[in-house]
Amino acid sequence: MKIIRFAENLKMLRIDKKLTQKELAALPDADRRTVSAWEKGVCEPSFSALAALCDIFDETFDGILT
Repeated sequence: MKIIRFAENLKMLRIDKKLTQKELAALPDADRRTVSAWEKGVCEPSFSALAALCDIFDETFDGILT
């Protein structure tokens, strides 16, 4: 069974790409508080936001979620 580690992966990817939460919040349906909540595991992005994150970080869904 794979463990979903989206919150940790997102933060690591964002930092590696030298983006702030505010810069990443340029996504549709996101603001800095939303990005922060994703990174803390408080909530998860919508499918469309997840797809946009995969594009930004050149990751697959599986790669960003696990």
